[in-house]
Amino acid sequence: MNEIKKEDIQQEVFDLYDDYAHNRVNRREFVQKLSTYAVGGVTVASLMSFLMPDYKGAIKIKADDARLKSEYINYPSPKGAGTIKALLSMPVDNKKKLGGIVVVHENRGLNPHIEDVARRAALAGFVSLAPDALTPLGGYPGNDDQGREMQSKRDRNEMSEDFIAAYEYLKNHKDCNGKVGVVGFCFGGGIANMMAVRIPGLAAAVPFYGGQPAKEDVPKIKAPLLLHYAALDTRVNEGWPAYEAALKENGKDYTAYMYPNVNHGFHNDTTPRYDKAAAELAWSRTIDFFKAKLT
Repeated sequence: MNEIKKEDIQQEVFDLYDDYAHNRVNRREFVQKLSTYAVGGVTVASLMSFLMPDYKGAIKIKADDARLKSEYINYPSPKGAGTIKALLSMPVDNKKKLGGIVVVHENRGLNPHIEDVARRAALAGFVSLAPDALTPLGGYPGNDDQGREMQSKRDRNEMSEDFIAAYEYLKNHKDCNGKVGVVGFCFGGGIANMMAVRIPGLAAAVPFYGGQPAKEDVPKIKAPLLLHYAALDTRVNEGWPAYEAALKENGKDYTAYMYPNVNHGFHNDTTPRYDKAAAELAWSRTIDFFKAKLT
């Protein structure tokens, strides 16, 4: 069997994976369509293995990193779902109150990658809180396929309220200075935009390739925005021109970057959609933005 390299994969394969990852095709359809590209000694199984996330091999900040205090907490869900489990992380040596960052996962619950991202944010000098929207259904199940299925069963409005409650929890935490921002990826990017609309006191919002709010909601945005988009992500990018026009029309504080030749999910370093240069640049811009707005 030939070794698969990212540069040998056709863009259509990444587009197909995007459809699968966002529930536009089911697993059976995904495998069937993927077989079209299994040629030259490359099997469907090897293609699937190549495309799926590698959580164990890509974690940058371990759960027991001595530089951080990380623990799971539970905060009240405002819609009667009991409590929401979340990973709370902060530097162990902080001697003052820190800015807070809500870290919002993709459409599959709080998986190891997003926990890793939350710890990266904490290591940069913040108190981070990464909720698991799947808590009312038992929490992230340990694999993304089942996680996506579970998350699709949750009411979108109820999940939104749970993330707004995360903001309130973090804002009032004893180690937070009261300035709270949000960063989210894919589904979480849409949640970051939603929180910018819904929370007047939000100090900063950073959506990564997130769905845009309705035009009529843009005037409600008070928080400065830093928006990251992937040039090959035609699905999400369709909504950007109208969003940008509304931001300009309403005089909103925003900066947007379109990263060339990268796919949706380029920041996620557990899959081959990852682009190291774009991801590192976007993350450094994100941390600089939060340092300017939350400290």
